[in-house]
Order: sequence, then structure tokens, then C-alpha cells
Amino acid sequence: MKAAYIHEPCPPEGIQYGELPNPSLEDDKVLVRVCAAAVNPVDTYIRSGRVPMDLPRPYILGSDLAGEVVALGPKARKFRIGQRVWGSNQGVFGRQGTFAEFAAVGEKWLYPAPENVSDETLAAAAMVGLTAWAGLARHARLRRGERVYVSGAGGSVGSMVVQIAKLMGAEVVAGTSSEEKAAWLQEHGADRALDYREGNLPDLIHRIAPGGVNVWWETSREPDLEAAVESLSTRGRLVVMAGREARPPIPIGPFYVKSCSMVGFMIFTEPPHVLEAAARRIGRWLAEKRIEVPIDRVLPLSQTAEAHRLQEGRTLEGRVHLRGKLLVRPE
Repeated sequence: MKAAYIHEPCPPEGIQYGELPNPSLEDDKVLVRVCAAAVNPVDTYIRSGRVPMDLPRPYILGSDLAGEVVALGPKARKFRIGQRVWGSNQGVFGRQGTFAEFAAVGEKWLYPAPENVSDETLAAAAMVGLTAWAGLARHARLRRGERVYVSGAGGSVGSMVVQIAKLMGAEVVAGTSSEEKAAWLQEHGADRALDYREGNLPDLIHRIAPGGVNVWWETSREPDLEAAVESLSTRGRLVVMAGREARPPIPIGPFYVKSCSMVGFMIFTEPPHVLEAAARRIGRWLAEKRIEVPIDRVLPLSQTAEAHRLQEGRTLEGRVHLRGKLLVRPE
């Protein structure tokens, strides 16, 4: 099969594209013909070695996928041959990735594909959708009527958090620095969009929410926890899911006086039953066209190195403007 892979951590130009053996099926693994796979920032961190991980050699890149079941392992029971599926959580903890013509995936990491949702949309929604739902429902314990501030709402995860929080009945304030993104976010669930460059952010938030926001969702690699804590309400919750190298000061005084809490989480360590519950919701909302995942472009699998260059240019350097997710598709 054709695959995009590496032998050791490297820059984008070190990614190889060529023939590898088809994956073998063991236990409950399902062989999926990959129709679309998404590029995520964490894929570039793993490839570059910024996130140290014990990788198989060669290591196939990628976490998300959508495709069709073509074979079943001896203990696989959930799916049938010919069924369309989608999923995430690959390419970590010794599992091979999804940037290949075929992927062998444990059935607990796969979900039935809604009939009227394309493979590209499902692959684009996988990691960001599961992250948003798990963070809001499980970690933020979001309740109907609460106020949520989404920092970096114009990004792939942030825009999904905005949409899902609104569907869960929250009042949503989106933080962004782009008029174009602000307009899109307000069309897709944000009650208000704030340009965080326009002044003191906590003051801007308190004008909208005098008592503070119940949940602050942080997507920045360099979070401002002073602003977050000042903006939270009594018993407010702060969710962090980015900024591996960040070491920001935490204002302990107001944090404990307001009985706030902070939780960090990583989608790769969420239990399978949580991700399955998230996938049911995300799949239904996609089928009902209640959430949207912008896609910037779809590149052939042979151009995986270019996809990684673009993602790195956006995430780490801020020099590349993307209008949504990057996808790759086997030729």
C-alpha cells in the first residue's frame, strides 16, 4: 500500500511517501480503506519530536480517518465489510497512523458513518469534534444557560467548541482577532464575538457578563491565566488543552477565593466509551447540518510533506492563513 511515513523525528521534508506492507489484522482490529485523513497540529509535534513518543519503525503519520471496512480481525464484531466508518486516536501509544491507503484500527476507536455525511467532513470533524464534546460535557460539566468564553475561537477546535456549546444551551462569547472569523462564528452559534486586541479582555467580558463567565475554554499555546481567572465567575471552570511548553503564572488568590477549578485534558487519554458517546452526538449533528467543519483544502496523500509544512506554518509560526482543516486523500 502507499503510505506517508517517517523512520525518526524529522522536519516536513523528511516525510517519505511510498510502498509499505498492508497492515495485518489481529484480535478486534478492523481493516479500513482510508478515503480521507485530517492533519492536526499534534501530528506535526509527533513527527518533529516536539512530543516525544515511542514510535513504531517505520511510523505512519496521522490520527483521524474516514473510510470503508474491507476486512475484520478474528475478534471484531461491531462492523461489517463494506460499512463506512470514521474515527480518531491513531498514531499514538504504539498505534500506526492513518496516512495510508489502509489502516488497521481497533474497533473501539471506530464509529458508524452517517449516510449523508462525506468522508472529508467526518475526517475533518474527528479529533476537533471529539475534543470539543468531551471537554464541554465531561470536563467543563457545562449546563444549559451558562456562559462560555472560547479563547482562540477562530481555530479548528475553538470553532467547534463555539458550535457545540451553543447546541448544549450555553451563551457563547467567542474571542478572535479577525473580523472575517468573528462574522463566521456569529453565524454559527456565538452570541458575541470579541476582538481581544481592543482593550482589557476581562473588562470586555464583564461588560457582557457582569458576574463573569462560567467556563473559559483555552486553546492558546501561551495562555493568559491572569485574564482567564479574572473573567471567571464564582465556581467558574477553566479548561486547558494546549500549550505543552507554557509555564504561565497562576493568580492563586482570586482563583481559590472564587472557588474556581481548572482541568487539563488530552483527547488521546480519554476512555473509549467517552469518545464513542461524543462520536454519536457529533455524527448526528453533522447529519442534521447543525455543525460545520470548514475545510481549507484536500491534498493527495503524496503531498503529506506539504500539508505538514502548511500546518506547521499556521500553528507554530503564524505565517500561513488557513480557512479550515487540511485533509489528505489517497490517490
